[in-house]
Amino acid sequence: MKKTLVLVLLASVASGCSSLGVKPWERDLLAKKQMALDPYPVETGLDDHIYFSKEAAAGGRGFGGGGCGCN
Repeated sequence: MKKTLVLVLLASVASGCSSLGVKPWERDLLAKKQMALDPYPVETGLDDHIYFSKEAAAGGRGFGGGGCGCN
């Protein structure tokens, strides 16, 4: 009886993971530009370049560093 119960529980747990993922009809929504982690990579790159040039710092967009902005 215990073996049957364990097998039924394992089968139900394993079948619960089978529905994960993106359905084909949902892919059009996830392919939109707004759903990307960085929807505007060119603008982000330009902003990073300007920030690096002015602050003499790179990456993270943190508040550390400093600089004269004469790059």
